Amino acid sequence: EKVDPQKTAFLLRKSWTLYSVTPLYRFHRARLRDYARLLSAFLAAEKQKGLAVEVGVELDIKVALSNLADLRGSELDQAALLVQLSLRSQASSKNSEDKLVWLGWFCSVFGDDLSENLPEDFTSLPLFLSHGAESYTSLVGSWFQKTFDCCFRRLAISPLNLSWMVAMWAGCKLDRAASAVELVFSVPRLSQPLDISYAIHPEDAKALWDTVQKTPGEITQEEVDVFMDCLYAHFHRHFKIHLSAAKLVKVSTAVASAHCDGIVKILHSQYLPGVLMLLTELAISQIQ
Repeated sequence: EKVDPQKTAFLLRKSWTLYSVTPLYRFHRARLRDYARLLSAFLAAEKQKGLAVEVGVELDIKVALSNLADLRGSELDQAALLVQLSLRSQASSKNSEDKLVWLGWFCSVFGDDLSENLPEDFTSLPLFLSHGAESYTSLVGSWFQKTFDCCFRRLAISPLNLSWMVAMWAGCKLDRAASAVELVFSVPRLSQPLDISYAIHPEDAKALWDTVQKTPGEITQEEVDVFMDCLYAHFHRHFKIHLSAAKLVKVSTAVASAHCDGIVKILHSQYLPGVLMLLTELAISQIQ
């Protein structure tokens, strides 16, 4: 489905840390305002080292929960859920804006594999992305886990999945000048860490993918392997280095970038649903 670029612009060009989340138990959309108040009180209590704080009292941290209805792949998917933490302005003026300090959102884009057989009381939002201090992520995750009996786990990205990402994204058509396709490899078993960066002109990368892909719109493991082998062969021809012996740790394209530690940056609104579909699939595979 087409996503409104204006409604999702704030999701682009930020580094997001990925988590997989098991289904939420007894989560109700109609209670988002209540959840925001409870989470706010929890954060304040944690800040005061466990001292109870009355729910509803004005606190330093303001919590907002809202739906991102556009961000789903099909009618079976739940709408994405956005969590925002802001520091209340200490200025006397009521018009002073709160400072946004942390963002997180749950989503499911074509996450049918997990949602199809779920009991009624469960809500499937398997992918969670956070941007901001890890201390806030830990606290928010802790509250959701206690409140909805779910489990958060960091979502790493394997070299195999990174190779899929670079093949898919290198083949995307873009309406503006594209940045280079870059692959970063880590060389193992050295006394000092060594990374190798390999940049390819975007038009060359797309031309190579177009010669490899047999059926437009469909991708196979064999095609991804051929694409990567061609890149490795070209690099070896020039530098006599076997990249296949190193570990692929990061890929960057004009569509998005992804690191093996589970950190992504989405750069192009047109391909936002496609990137989220792939990440949802990874999150579900970790849960299952």
